[in-house]
Amino acid sequence: MNTKTTISMTILIMLSLLMSGCGKSEAEATPTLSVESIQTYAVATFSGGLTQTALAAPTNTPTPTSTVTPLPIATIANFAPITTMTSINPTASCTMLTYVKDVSIPDNTPMVPGQTFTKTWQVKNSGSCAWEAGFKFAFTGGDAMSGATYTLPQSVAANSVLDISIEMKAPSTPGSVRGNWRMSTAAGQFFGDEVYLVILVGGAGGATNTSVPVPTAIETATP
Repeated sequence: MNTKTTISMTILIMLSLLMSGCGKSEAEATPTLSVESIQTYAVATFSGGLTQTALAAPTNTPTPTSTVTPLPIATIANFAPITTMTSINPTASCTMLTYVKDVSIPDNTPMVPGQTFTKTWQVKNSGSCAWEAGFKFAFTGGDAMSGATYTLPQSVAANSVLDISIEMKAPSTPGSVRGNWRMSTAAGQFFGDEVYLVILVGGAGGATNTSVPVPTAIETATP
């Protein structure tokens, strides 16, 4: 029931009470309400209706505001794959060796089985770095002919020429015999030209004086 309806009913009730009081005797007469009393009562009733209406009305509750801050999404950067560089030449590019010539025992020199001799090669440090003491001139393939590794006793400067001599012995089996040799660092990393020796081993009675080599074609080392 709204406020206007409540006030209208209150006024009707008051008017009914006034009219009914006029038809009774003085002994039974109901106290007459003044117009001011009716107005006061009506105002009080109207105020009460407003209060009840206010209580019945729903209260607006503010919607809570979220204070949670969203976490930033991690961005994954694109990284280029790491490439491991492998050097083709295990030694420094400044370390080189170039074959110059055969100083003794030219290739295809005749030998008797078991004959001892000294093979000497002339080589050049063609790089820009010095060869350090401890570098090795070592056998790399074929027949070593009893030759041993030669170790540099001192450094060899760049652009210097060096004669390397190896004591050898011809094998007992007749035929063409070849041995390959090459320079390496003290750690065993080979570099530069590979040089070689070829001799012709003859029969038991075919000894040849090798102090004066028989003229033969001279081969240069394979680069």
